[in-house]
Amino acid sequence: MDCAYFDAGRCRSCSLMGRPYPSQLADKQAHAEELLAPFDVPAWLPPVASGERDYRNKAKMVVGGTVDAPTIGILDAEGHGVDLQACGICSPGHRAAFPVLARFITLARITPYDVGSRRGELKHLIVTESPDGELMVRFVLRSTEPLGRMRKHLPTLLAELPQARVVTANLLPEHKAVLEGADEVVLTDAGTLPMRLNDVTMHLRPQSFFQTNTAIAEALYAEAREWIRDLAPEDAWDLYSGVGGFALHLAGAAGRTEVTGIETSVEAVASAELSRTDAALSRVRFAAGDATEFALSATSAPDLVVVNPPRRGIGAELAGWLERSDAAHVLYSSCNVASLAKDLAAMPSLRPVKARVFDMFPQTTHFEVMVLLARR
Repeated sequence: MDCAYFDAGRCRSCSLMGRPYPSQLADKQAHAEELLAPFDVPAWLPPVASGERDYRNKAKMVVGGTVDAPTIGILDAEGHGVDLQACGICSPGHRAAFPVLARFITLARITPYDVGSRRGELKHLIVTESPDGELMVRFVLRSTEPLGRMRKHLPTLLAELPQARVVTANLLPEHKAVLEGADEVVLTDAGTLPMRLNDVTMHLRPQSFFQTNTAIAEALYAEAREWIRDLAPEDAWDLYSGVGGFALHLAGAAGRTEVTGIETSVEAVASAELSRTDAALSRVRFAAGDATEFALSATSAPDLVVVNPPRRGIGAELAGWLERSDAAHVLYSSCNVASLAKDLAAMPSLRPVKARVFDMFPQTTHFEVMVLLARR
Protein backbone atom coordinates (compact mmCIF):
# COMPACT_ATOMS: atom_id res chain seq x y z
CA MET A 1 0.00 0.00 0.00
CA ASP A 2 1.22 3.49 -0.88
CA CYS A 3 0.31 6.62 1.09
CA ALA A 4 0.97 10.15 -0.09
CA TYR A 5 0.79 11.46 3.50
CA PHE A 6 3.51 9.02 4.59
CA ASP A 7 5.71 9.71 1.56
CA ALA A 8 5.47 13.46 2.18
CA GLY A 9 6.34 13.05 5.86
CA ARG A 10 3.00 14.48 6.98
CA CYS A 11 1.99 11.36 8.90
CA ARG A 12 4.17 8.49 10.11
CA SER A 13 1.56 6.70 12.22
CA CYS A 14 1.75 3.60 10.00
CA SER A 15 5.37 2.64 10.58
CA LEU A 16 5.36 -0.19 8.01
CA MET A 17 3.73 1.81 5.23
CA GLY A 18 5.22 0.97 1.82
CA ARG A 19 6.60 -2.38 2.94
CA PRO A 20 5.18 -5.34 0.96
CA TYR A 21 2.29 -6.79 2.90
CA PRO A 22 3.42 -10.45 2.68
CA SER A 23 6.66 -9.38 4.37
CA GLN A 24 4.73 -7.57 7.11
CA LEU A 25 2.66 -10.65 7.82
CA ALA A 26 5.65 -13.01 7.76
CA ASP A 27 7.55 -10.80 10.20
CA LYS A 28 4.59 -10.70 12.60
CA GLN A 29 4.32 -14.48 12.49
CA ALA A 30 8.05 -14.86 13.10
CA HIS A 31 7.94 -12.40 16.00
CA ALA A 32 5.06 -14.25 17.65
CA GLU A 33 6.76 -17.62 17.21
CA GLU A 34 10.05 -16.26 18.59
CA LEU A 35 8.52 -14.80 21.77
CA LEU A 36 6.38 -17.88 22.42
CA ALA A 37 9.13 -20.40 21.55
CA PRO A 38 9.88 -21.16 25.25
CA PHE A 39 6.34 -22.53 25.59
CA ASP A 40 6.62 -25.11 22.78
CA VAL A 41 3.42 -24.27 20.91
CA PRO A 42 2.69 -27.58 19.13
CA ALA A 43 0.54 -26.14 16.34
CA TRP A 44 0.81 -22.72 14.72
CA LEU A 45 -2.08 -22.25 12.31
CA PRO A 46 -1.44 -20.02 9.26
CA PRO A 47 -1.77 -16.30 10.01
CA VAL A 48 -5.04 -14.61 9.11
CA ALA A 49 -4.33 -11.79 6.67
CA SER A 50 -6.26 -8.53 6.47
CA GLY A 51 -6.97 -6.26 3.57
CA GLU A 52 -4.07 -3.85 3.29
CA ARG A 53 -6.22 -0.70 3.27
CA ASP A 54 -9.72 0.52 4.19
CA TYR A 55 -9.68 -1.79 7.23
CA ARG A 56 -10.36 0.51 10.18
CA ASN A 57 -13.94 0.64 11.40
CA LYS A 58 -13.08 3.37 13.91
CA ALA A 59 -11.37 6.65 13.03
CA LYS A 60 -9.97 8.71 15.90
CA MET A 61 -9.14 12.08 14.41
CA VAL A 62 -7.78 15.26 15.97
CA VAL A 63 -9.52 18.44 14.84
CA GLY A 64 -7.33 21.47 14.17
CA GLY A 65 -7.24 24.53 11.96
CA THR A 66 -9.98 27.14 12.23
CA VAL A 67 -13.75 27.08 12.37
CA ASP A 68 -13.89 28.13 8.71
CA ALA A 69 -11.12 25.76 7.61
CA PRO A 70 -11.00 22.82 10.03
CA THR A 71 -8.49 20.01 9.62
CA ILE A 72 -9.40 16.41 10.46
CA GLY A 73 -6.38 14.24 11.14
CA ILE A 74 -3.47 14.74 13.54
CA LEU A 75 -1.40 17.57 15.02
CA ASP A 76 2.19 18.22 13.99
CA ALA A 77 5.07 18.82 16.40
CA GLU A 78 4.08 22.46 16.78
CA GLY A 79 0.46 21.63 17.53
CA HIS A 80 -0.87 22.63 14.10
CA GLY A 81 -3.56 20.56 12.42
CA VAL A 82 -2.56 18.15 9.64
CA ASP A 83 -5.52 17.16 7.46
CA LEU A 84 -5.75 13.43 6.70
CA GLN A 85 -9.26 13.11 5.33
CA ALA A 86 -8.08 10.79 2.55
CA CYS A 87 -6.32 8.37 4.94
CA GLY A 88 -6.18 5.00 3.19
CA ILE A 89 -6.51 2.75 6.25
CA CYS A 90 -9.80 4.43 7.22
CA SER A 91 -12.91 2.93 5.66
CA PRO A 92 -14.46 4.44 2.53
CA GLY A 93 -17.42 5.38 4.74
CA HIS A 94 -15.12 7.45 6.92
CA ARG A 95 -13.56 9.22 3.97
CA ALA A 96 -17.00 10.06 2.57
CA ALA A 97 -18.13 11.41 5.95
CA PHE A 98 -15.15 13.65 6.76
CA PRO A 99 -15.98 16.49 4.30
CA VAL A 100 -19.59 16.53 5.53
CA LEU A 101 -18.41 16.73 9.14
CA ALA A 102 -15.99 19.52 8.25
CA ARG A 103 -18.88 21.51 6.76
CA PHE A 104 -20.97 20.87 9.88
CA ILE A 105 -18.14 22.17 12.10
CA THR A 106 -18.23 25.42 10.11
CA LEU A 107 -22.03 25.60 10.00
CA ALA A 108 -22.43 25.05 13.75
CA ARG A 109 -19.44 27.31 14.52
CA ILE A 110 -17.65 24.70 16.64
CA THR A 111 -14.21 26.24 17.10
CA PRO A 112 -11.38 23.68 16.95
CA TYR A 113 -9.43 23.42 20.18
CA ASP A 114 -5.98 24.99 20.13
CA VAL A 115 -3.57 23.01 22.31
CA GLY A 116 -1.05 25.84 22.70
CA SER A 117 -3.48 28.51 23.90
CA ARG A 118 -5.92 26.02 25.48
CA ARG A 119 -8.79 27.81 23.77
CA GLY A 120 -11.56 26.52 21.52
CA GLU A 121 -14.03 23.66 21.82
CA LEU A 122 -13.71 20.73 19.41
CA LYS A 123 -10.83 18.38 20.24
CA HIS A 124 -11.52 15.14 18.41
CA LEU A 125 -13.87 13.39 16.04
CA ILE A 126 -14.43 9.67 16.67
CA VAL A 127 -16.29 7.98 13.82
CA THR A 128 -17.23 4.27 13.86
CA GLU A 129 -18.70 2.48 10.85
CA SER A 130 -20.78 -0.68 11.21
CA PRO A 131 -20.59 -3.61 8.76
CA ASP A 132 -23.90 -2.32 7.35
CA GLY A 133 -22.47 1.13 6.61
CA GLU A 134 -24.12 3.02 9.46
CA LEU A 135 -22.06 5.53 11.44
CA MET A 136 -21.61 6.62 15.03
CA VAL A 137 -20.19 10.16 15.09
CA ARG A 138 -18.83 11.55 18.35
CA PHE A 139 -17.69 15.16 18.77
CA VAL A 140 -15.25 15.48 21.69
CA LEU A 141 -15.78 18.94 23.17
CA ARG A 142 -14.20 21.03 25.92
CA SER A 143 -17.60 22.20 27.18
CA THR A 144 -21.32 22.25 26.45
CA GLU A 145 -21.06 25.68 24.83
CA PRO A 146 -21.63 24.49 21.22
CA LEU A 147 -24.48 22.09 22.04
CA GLY A 148 -27.32 24.50 21.22
CA ARG A 149 -25.92 25.21 17.77
CA MET A 150 -25.20 21.53 17.16
CA ARG A 151 -28.79 20.61 17.97
CA LYS A 152 -30.07 23.42 15.74
CA HIS A 153 -28.06 22.27 12.72
CA LEU A 154 -28.27 18.52 13.36
CA PRO A 155 -31.08 18.05 10.78
CA THR A 156 -28.76 19.47 8.12
CA LEU A 157 -25.99 17.07 9.12
CA LEU A 158 -28.37 14.09 9.04
CA ALA A 159 -29.75 15.13 5.66
CA GLU A 160 -26.22 15.24 4.19
CA LEU A 161 -25.05 12.17 6.11
CA PRO A 162 -28.12 9.90 6.43
CA GLN A 163 -25.93 6.94 7.40
CA ALA A 164 -25.16 8.70 10.72
CA ARG A 165 -27.33 6.61 13.03
CA VAL A 166 -25.81 7.94 16.28
CA VAL A 167 -24.42 11.44 16.88
CA THR A 168 -23.11 12.45 20.30
CA ALA A 169 -21.12 15.10 22.10
CA ASN A 170 -18.48 13.79 24.48
CA LEU A 171 -17.27 16.24 27.12
CA LEU A 172 -13.57 16.46 27.92
CA PRO A 173 -13.02 19.67 29.91
CA GLU A 174 -9.50 18.81 31.11
CA HIS A 175 -6.39 19.73 29.15
CA LYS A 176 -4.71 16.36 29.01
CA ALA A 177 -3.60 13.78 26.46
CA VAL A 178 -6.64 11.51 26.46
CA LEU A 179 -9.10 10.79 23.68
CA GLU A 180 -12.43 11.32 25.43
CA GLY A 181 -14.15 12.29 28.66
CA ALA A 182 -16.58 10.53 30.95
CA ASP A 183 -19.79 12.35 30.00
CA GLU A 184 -21.68 11.72 26.76
CA VAL A 185 -24.65 13.67 25.38
CA VAL A 186 -26.59 11.72 22.76
CA LEU A 187 -28.08 14.05 20.14
CA THR A 188 -29.95 11.51 17.99
CA ASP A 189 -32.89 9.28 18.79
CA ALA A 190 -30.68 6.20 18.47
CA GLY A 191 -27.96 5.73 21.05
CA THR A 192 -26.41 2.45 19.89
CA LEU A 193 -24.80 1.22 16.68
CA PRO A 194 -25.57 -2.39 15.67
CA MET A 195 -22.36 -4.24 14.77
CA ARG A 196 -23.20 -7.48 12.96
CA LEU A 197 -20.35 -10.00 13.02
CA ASN A 198 -20.95 -13.54 11.79
CA ASP A 199 -24.42 -14.43 13.14
CA VAL A 200 -24.07 -12.20 16.23
CA THR A 201 -25.27 -8.60 16.44
CA MET A 202 -23.61 -6.45 19.10
CA HIS A 203 -25.07 -3.10 20.07
CA LEU A 204 -22.23 -0.62 20.43
CA ARG A 205 -22.68 2.28 22.84
CA PRO A 206 -20.51 5.42 22.52
CA GLN A 207 -17.82 4.61 25.09
CA SER A 208 -17.62 0.86 24.47
CA PHE A 209 -14.48 -0.82 23.10
CA PHE A 210 -14.79 -2.72 19.84
CA GLN A 211 -12.12 -4.43 17.74
CA THR A 212 -10.76 -2.02 15.12
CA ASN A 213 -10.77 -4.34 12.10
CA THR A 214 -14.22 -5.78 11.39
CA ALA A 215 -13.15 -8.55 9.00
CA ILE A 216 -10.39 -9.77 11.32
CA ALA A 217 -12.66 -9.51 14.36
CA GLU A 218 -15.13 -11.78 12.55
CA ALA A 219 -12.38 -14.28 11.85
CA LEU A 220 -11.11 -14.10 15.45
CA TYR A 221 -14.53 -14.75 17.00
CA ALA A 222 -15.37 -17.49 14.50
CA GLU A 223 -12.07 -19.26 15.23
CA ALA A 224 -12.62 -18.96 18.98
CA ARG A 225 -16.08 -20.45 18.56
CA GLU A 226 -14.69 -23.44 16.70
CA TRP A 227 -11.93 -24.07 19.23
CA ILE A 228 -14.37 -23.82 22.13
CA ARG A 229 -17.07 -25.94 20.47
CA ASP A 230 -14.73 -28.93 20.56
CA LEU A 231 -14.16 -28.47 24.31
CA ALA A 232 -17.88 -28.43 25.23
CA PRO A 233 -17.34 -26.68 28.60
CA GLU A 234 -20.15 -26.71 31.15
CA ASP A 235 -19.36 -23.16 32.22
CA ALA A 236 -17.09 -20.36 31.06
CA TRP A 237 -15.96 -16.87 31.98
CA ASP A 238 -15.17 -14.13 29.47
CA LEU A 239 -12.89 -11.75 31.37
CA TYR A 240 -12.33 -8.27 29.88
CA SER A 241 -15.48 -9.05 27.91
CA GLY A 242 -16.01 -5.61 26.35
CA VAL A 243 -19.27 -5.56 24.42
CA GLY A 244 -19.41 -9.35 24.58
CA GLY A 245 -17.80 -10.52 21.35
CA PHE A 246 -16.31 -13.73 22.71
CA ALA A 247 -19.11 -14.44 25.22
CA LEU A 248 -21.93 -13.99 22.69
CA HIS A 249 -20.21 -16.16 20.09
CA LEU A 250 -19.54 -18.82 22.71
CA ALA A 251 -23.09 -18.72 24.10
CA GLY A 252 -24.55 -19.08 20.65
CA ALA A 253 -22.43 -22.09 19.75
CA ALA A 254 -21.61 -24.10 22.85
CA GLY A 255 -25.05 -25.55 23.64
CA ARG A 256 -25.65 -25.65 27.37
CA THR A 257 -22.56 -23.72 28.46
CA GLU A 258 -23.21 -21.11 31.16
CA VAL A 259 -21.23 -17.98 30.26
CA THR A 260 -20.36 -15.02 32.49
CA GLY A 261 -18.80 -11.86 31.03
CA ILE A 262 -16.91 -9.42 33.27
CA GLU A 263 -15.94 -5.93 32.11
CA THR A 264 -14.98 -2.70 33.93
CA SER A 265 -16.80 -0.40 31.48
CA VAL A 266 -20.43 0.10 32.50
CA GLU A 267 -21.19 1.29 28.96
CA ALA A 268 -19.76 -1.88 27.46
CA VAL A 269 -21.72 -4.07 29.90
CA ALA A 270 -24.92 -2.25 28.95
CA SER A 271 -24.11 -2.91 25.28
CA ALA A 272 -23.48 -6.59 25.95
CA GLU A 273 -26.68 -6.98 27.98
CA LEU A 274 -28.71 -5.39 25.17
CA SER A 275 -27.14 -7.82 22.68
CA ARG A 276 -27.82 -10.78 24.98
CA THR A 277 -31.47 -9.77 25.36
CA ASP A 278 -31.85 -9.15 21.65
CA ALA A 279 -30.47 -12.62 20.86
CA ALA A 280 -32.55 -14.29 23.62
CA LEU A 281 -29.47 -15.99 25.08
CA SER A 282 -30.58 -17.11 28.52
CA ARG A 283 -27.33 -18.84 29.49
CA VAL A 284 -25.08 -15.77 29.31
CA ARG A 285 -24.88 -12.84 31.70
CA PHE A 286 -22.68 -9.77 31.97
CA ALA A 287 -21.58 -7.77 35.00
CA ALA A 288 -19.44 -4.70 35.58
CA GLY A 289 -16.32 -5.37 37.59
CA ASP A 290 -12.57 -5.89 37.66
CA ALA A 291 -11.52 -9.20 36.10
CA THR A 292 -8.84 -9.97 38.69
CA GLU A 293 -11.06 -9.08 41.65
CA PHE A 294 -13.86 -11.21 40.22
CA ALA A 295 -11.60 -14.24 39.87
CA LEU A 296 -9.97 -13.83 43.30
CA SER A 297 -13.36 -13.61 45.00
CA ALA A 298 -14.79 -16.68 43.25
CA THR A 299 -15.30 -19.89 45.20
CA SER A 300 -14.54 -22.09 42.20
CA ALA A 301 -13.26 -21.88 38.64
CA PRO A 302 -15.21 -22.66 35.45
CA ASP A 303 -14.15 -25.23 32.88
CA LEU A 304 -13.02 -22.48 30.51
CA VAL A 305 -11.69 -18.95 31.05
CA VAL A 306 -11.46 -16.56 28.09
CA VAL A 307 -9.20 -13.53 28.56
CA ASN A 308 -8.83 -10.64 26.12
CA PRO A 309 -6.90 -8.05 28.16
CA PRO A 310 -5.48 -4.65 27.19
CA ARG A 311 -1.85 -4.41 26.08
CA ARG A 312 -0.49 -4.78 29.61
CA GLY A 313 -1.80 -8.37 29.79
CA ILE A 314 -3.64 -10.06 32.65
CA GLY A 315 -0.90 -9.43 35.22
CA ALA A 316 0.69 -11.49 37.98
CA GLU A 317 -2.36 -11.74 40.26
CA LEU A 318 -4.78 -13.12 37.69
CA ALA A 319 -2.12 -15.31 36.10
CA GLY A 320 -1.31 -16.70 39.54
CA TRP A 321 -4.98 -17.41 40.23
CA LEU A 322 -5.37 -19.21 36.90
CA GLU A 323 -2.25 -21.27 37.66
CA ARG A 324 -3.65 -22.33 41.05
CA SER A 325 -7.20 -22.89 39.79
CA ASP A 326 -8.65 -26.06 38.33
CA ALA A 327 -9.86 -24.40 35.11
CA ALA A 328 -9.23 -26.99 32.41
CA HIS A 329 -8.70 -24.53 29.54
CA VAL A 330 -7.82 -20.89 28.96
CA LEU A 331 -8.39 -19.09 25.67
CA TYR A 332 -6.05 -16.06 25.61
CA SER A 333 -6.47 -13.40 22.92
CA SER A 334 -3.69 -10.81 23.08
CA CYS A 335 -2.79 -7.63 21.24
CA ASN A 336 0.73 -7.68 22.78
CA VAL A 337 2.68 -10.91 22.38
CA ALA A 338 5.35 -9.68 24.84
CA SER A 339 2.87 -9.38 27.73
CA LEU A 340 1.28 -12.66 26.62
CA ALA A 341 4.66 -14.40 26.96
CA LYS A 342 5.13 -12.91 30.43
CA ASP A 343 1.70 -14.13 31.51
CA LEU A 344 2.29 -17.63 30.08
CA ALA A 345 5.51 -17.88 32.07
CA ALA A 346 3.45 -17.35 35.23
CA MET A 347 1.10 -20.23 34.30
CA PRO A 348 3.37 -23.25 33.72
CA SER A 349 0.54 -25.72 34.38
CA LEU A 350 -1.38 -24.34 31.40
CA ARG A 351 0.33 -25.37 28.19
CA PRO A 352 -0.37 -24.15 24.64
CA VAL A 353 -2.38 -26.44 22.39
CA LYS A 354 -2.49 -24.21 19.31
CA ALA A 355 -2.03 -20.58 18.35
CA ARG A 356 -2.81 -18.23 15.49
CA VAL A 357 -1.85 -14.70 14.45
CA PHE A 358 -4.66 -12.37 13.32
CA ASP A 359 -3.40 -9.25 11.55
CA MET A 360 -5.72 -6.70 13.11
CA PHE A 361 -3.47 -3.71 12.25
CA PRO A 362 -1.85 -3.81 8.78
CA GLN A 363 0.85 -1.22 8.05
CA THR A 364 1.84 -1.24 11.75
CA THR A 365 3.88 -3.59 13.94
CA HIS A 366 0.80 -4.51 16.01
CA PHE A 367 -1.26 -7.69 15.66
CA GLU A 368 -3.51 -10.03 17.63
CA VAL A 369 -2.53 -13.57 18.59
CA MET A 370 -4.88 -16.17 20.08
CA VAL A 371 -3.67 -19.16 22.05
CA LEU A 372 -5.61 -22.11 23.47
CA LEU A 373 -4.15 -23.43 26.73
CA ALA A 374 -4.87 -26.74 28.38
CA ARG A 375 -4.00 -27.76 31.93
CA ARG A 376 -1.16 -30.21 32.03
